[in-house]
Amino acid sequence: MSFLIAPAVHYLNCACMSPLPHSVEEARRAGMARKQRPWTIRPTDFFTEVDEVKAAFADVLGTPRREQVAVLPSVSYGMAIVARNVPFRPGQHIVVAGEQFPSNVHPWRRLAEQRGGDVRAVAPPDQRNGRAAAWNAALHDAIDERTAMLAIGHVHWADGTRFDLPRLAARAREVAAWVVIDGTQGVGALDFPFDDVRPDAVMCAAYKWLMGPYGVAIGWFGDVLQDGEPIEETWSGRRGSEDFRGLADYTDVYGPGSVRFDVGQRSNFIMLPMTIEALRLVKGWGTARIQAHCASLWGPVLEGLVEAGYAIEDAAWRGRHLVGVRPPASADSSVLAARLAAANVHVSWRGTSIRVSPHLYNTPEDMQALSAALTGHT
Repeated sequence: MSFLIAPAVHYLNCACMSPLPHSVEEARRAGMARKQRPWTIRPTDFFTEVDEVKAAFADVLGTPRREQVAVLPSVSYGMAIVARNVPFRPGQHIVVAGEQFPSNVHPWRRLAEQRGGDVRAVAPPDQRNGRAAAWNAALHDAIDERTAMLAIGHVHWADGTRFDLPRLAARAREVAAWVVIDGTQGVGALDFPFDDVRPDAVMCAAYKWLMGPYGVAIGWFGDVLQDGEPIEETWSGRRGSEDFRGLADYTDVYGPGSVRFDVGQRSNFIMLPMTIEALRLVKGWGTARIQAHCASLWGPVLEGLVEAGYAIEDAAWRGRHLVGVRPPASADSSVLAARLAAANVHVSWRGTSIRVSPHLYNTPEDMQALSAALTGHT
């Protein structure tokens, strides 16, 4: 494992964008070289790497149903597919977590406006301790017979709150509501309980915990969507598209699985090899190793931050890879930001939290720099 991060740079911001592993960069260079010689690209190459991406993502997600994976340009694109196909009657609502990432909110607001329903955003409780447990309970209670869909993240993107997806999904199924997951901030770094959740759709951007390029996302579409209507009518989404000689023999029959949902020009000869290599790395590392390493990084600094008045969610309700550190009420955020910048510590400010998101490339020195900047101790 190799990353181009200087020792003086304390990059604790994978939840914003991962650094590019060297082997993924090498895949980019190879893809660029191939594009410079387009006569070397064969018709089969428009399909083989797409299939490799789908298989690799299914392995990371934890499902053998790779034929239900689609290559997308963004999470919002995948959510637009769901919005186009989900049954939604007047008077129904969609349950989301408060302060959820916009890509998993805007499509539902538009849908609710068009169909005469509403979006029920369950706000995080106004408390510093036991916040996650209370939030999960409120989300569970918000799901009722009028719920058309639960649309939620694997963890909350701003502060890392871990949602009890199996329990929430079970409640949604009791009322015949769809379960749609934005896995961007968890899949690849935190175990995804696929068989327990039984989602109807899962979307992930590739450029964060999946270590891939910006501009690629991957979606898994469940059985309820297999006869769904796509956003685009692509040539590659049709049955028999592998035979270039017959492309003008137009057919209205889609190819198998979720191929109808693939974005047009999916066969990107630069970004797909990068994505394949990135997914290979992520699968090889394993979520257990990532979580264990991140836990070891937090161990020496966690107590000191709490003693300094910072609120950090109980370990049972968060991953170790993405942690919201909420400053004490007396803290001046501009002073904290200046200290972090001066120490070359890179994190994100999201809502009321300082979002800290380490990975395997981080060291104890990175966390010590973070702690010193936040507590004012050197």
